[in-house]
Amino acid sequence: MAGRSAPGASLVDRALDVLGAFEPEHRVLRLADLAARSGLTPSTTLRIVRRLQTRGFVARRADGSYVVGRRTWDLGLLAPVQTDLRDVAAPFLQDLQAATRATVHLAQRDGDRVLYLDRLQGSASVPVVSRVGGRLPLHTTGVGKVLLAHAPADVVAHVLAGLDRVTPYSITSPALLQRQLAQVRREGFASTSGEMDVGNASVAVPVRGADGQVVAALGLVVATLGRDRQRLVAALTVAAAGIGRALRADLRLPG
Repeated sequence: MAGRSAPGASLVDRALDVLGAFEPEHRVLRLADLAARSGLTPSTTLRIVRRLQTRGFVARRADGSYVVGRRTWDLGLLAPVQTDLRDVAAPFLQDLQAATRATVHLAQRDGDRVLYLDRLQGSASVPVVSRVGGRLPLHTTGVGKVLLAHAPADVVAHVLAGLDRVTPYSITSPALLQRQLAQVRREGFASTSGEMDVGNASVAVPVRGADGQVVAALGLVVATLGRDRQRLVAALTVAAAGIGRALRADLRLPG
């Protein structure tokens, strides 16, 4: 939940609390919800929301509820790590999508969620709930498992303590997930089958930066993996290595 404004908080603090009320599980909020989640009175919340709406940071829907505005989204895309990584990775994602005809994902970890930086839709009719800028559970997605496998111990412990069942096939056993994460680190890729969407499978590999640390995950979503698993892993590995080399080269450029 969003932080609650302290007495005497500035207008900037209060505006940030209102924006912070929006979360992946709370994308559409009514004025009363915004007030409750930001710790402000309804009248103060209304004044702030009207200012934010005027500047495009929130948008009011026909039913009177509010959503994040386009201006907030545009600013988010300017975050240096996300923007630079997306730009560097773009040609590799395009080549990967052309070679596999699958939906391609580029993602990073954002706390205990996976944040989708980019997505190229595949040609096959496969259910995909991801969207650019969206966040999904780490334990139910291929890219999420890769990122979780290389996350700090406290993040892993937090995720293991609350494994939600998104589909009947979601992993909810901490012991089983721990074994899978160890396998990801050992074999270099993660896979899922119906764990986020019944009717699709995914496979993903890590993208490593200049220091060898995992900075992102690159994944594919298909109907089933089957005999294509190794072929897809090979294609992902080549693309991820290319992104890593491009990131290292980009860091060496004078600026």
